[in-house]
Amino acid sequence: MNPLDSDTPGADPVAIIRFLALVLLGALIGGVAALCAVGFVAAVLALNDVLLMSPRSRMMFGHDEWLMIATVTVPAIGGLIVGLLHRGIPERRPHTPADVIAAVQTREGRLPARAGLISAISALLSLGSGASVGQYGPLVHMGATLGSLSARLLRLGRSDDNITIACGAAAAIATAFNAPLAGIVFAHEVMLRHYALRAFAPVAAAAIVGHVIATNVLERGALFHITDTAVPRPWEFAVFVAIGAGGALVAGAYMRSVLSTARLASHLPLPAVCRPALAGAILGLVALWVPDILGMGQETLRFATIAGAFDPLELVVVLVLKILATALCLGMGFAGGVFSPALVIGTLFGALCGSLVGTMTGAPPDTFIFYAVCGMVAVTAPVIGAPLTSLLIVFELTGSYVLTTAALASVTLASPIAAQLFGRSLFDVQLAARGLDLSAGRSYAVLHVTPIREYLTRDCVTLSPDQTVDEAISILGESGHGEGYLVSDSGHYLGTVSLIALEACRHDGSTDRSLETCTAGNRPTLTPETSLGDAMEQMRDVSGEAIAVVDDRTHHTFLGVVYETDIARAYLQRSDELRREEYGSS
Repeated sequence: MNPLDSDTPGADPVAIIRFLALVLLGALIGGVAALCAVGFVAAVLALNDVLLMSPRSRMMFGHDEWLMIATVTVPAIGGLIVGLLHRGIPERRPHTPADVIAAVQTREGRLPARAGLISAISALLSLGSGASVGQYGPLVHMGATLGSLSARLLRLGRSDDNITIACGAAAAIATAFNAPLAGIVFAHEVMLRHYALRAFAPVAAAAIVGHVIATNVLERGALFHITDTAVPRPWEFAVFVAIGAGGALVAGAYMRSVLSTARLASHLPLPAVCRPALAGAILGLVALWVPDILGMGQETLRFATIAGAFDPLELVVVLVLKILATALCLGMGFAGGVFSPALVIGTLFGALCGSLVGTMTGAPPDTFIFYAVCGMVAVTAPVIGAPLTSLLIVFELTGSYVLTTAALASVTLASPIAAQLFGRSLFDVQLAARGLDLSAGRSYAVLHVTPIREYLTRDCVTLSPDQTVDEAISILGESGHGEGYLVSDSGHYLGTVSLIALEACRHDGSTDRSLETCTAGNRPTLTPETSLGDAMEQMRDVSGEAIAVVDDRTHHTFLGVVYETDIARAYLQRSDELRREEYGSS
């Protein structure tokens, strides 16, 4: 007999079957998400051609005057339709990957299907009408919504819901970039933010199925191809690191522009429904002179990887205008992502650095592509908060280990500098502005979105201000509690009295004094909407057994109390749930 047998837990057939079913579900979600992603992209490209927003359609169109009219009116009309669509979403804004991250990190899950559908249609129209926004954010949200819908239809638990959401996101990235490894890492790095065996297999299945559908069944090509690259000189790796530091600053400027424009838009004397239309009209007017800022900018990205396609001045102009155009469109209410514009902005920045280095050193342009890709990664990684995903995208798109190593050199400084100056990602900063701070970790986030309402109890001692000190001491002694809560005849909370304070009053011979004079000064109160995290912080400065819960809407009406032991127990329970989810294998 093997001596290890007695210590080895037996296999649970039910758990194995459930795990295999989850893997199969991940594969199915990956297939559906991949088909939806390819259909979405195809619809965007078709709209771009029909509405004269694509470079090819603009080049082939022979009527310049009508082309000028379309350049201005199409984005403006598209923006008006988008603004009207957003009235069907409760938040009056399109949902983005930030909403997916919030659902997963707070373990709330259950992405709303209606908001997801409207957001997808809104993004389709935004991209189709030439708005300077990205396609990958909508694809990720669409895939995640499909995953959440599957979990809801099958009545799965919260942990499984998070996994299915990650499956949809992974499939979207794998399909869009033809990069299954990047899709897997993206789901874990950005969405789940932890690695667990139970989540890895379903996510991997979704990414693989998405990749197979994109490459074989539908024969959709990669974003761009790079072959036969030269080997950079040793001193150029120092330049790549410097590009990373500069890219962090460019990424910070890009992200701050988006947020600043959104804040400015909220103060405009203009209905929210009309803001995207105004942004579209301004975009179209600028695009009459610089059409490169229209749409996703894939053609601009491809040309920026070719030495000599843009001169340095053109790179500066397009780079600055692309940042401003994207900030204008996203800040004013167009639906779309930040990933695609970041790719374009970063590539333009890297190409600018490569052009300047070539001019100053006289080096041949055989390594120009390295500068463009390093700039692309240096800007993109901080924006989405995913340095590993960005590197894997480069590797899977190019198959070049040397190019990926150069990109690694730029990411080495880009992500840390941007994190210190701005934040982990644009998504995290957006969520922090909505009251969800993820900087302290997932457990902190879960506690700060869990209200204390479910821990509220009326199992406490309430006292009337008309009662004497002796009566209060007697009531508390019989109840076994060390505190009582003073409540007026109208139900309003007046303060907390402790047995120790009452005994002190009796020893002073002040048994006939009002109970209100014995209450603890500056004792904090909670409301039913107060989070567990905030309650724990309040309890840190309170020496007592519970905190009163009041309804501020009705002038401090007493609702009950939350005990310190219940708060501590809830914290341990939530922490244990997260531990099992993140480290469990079944």
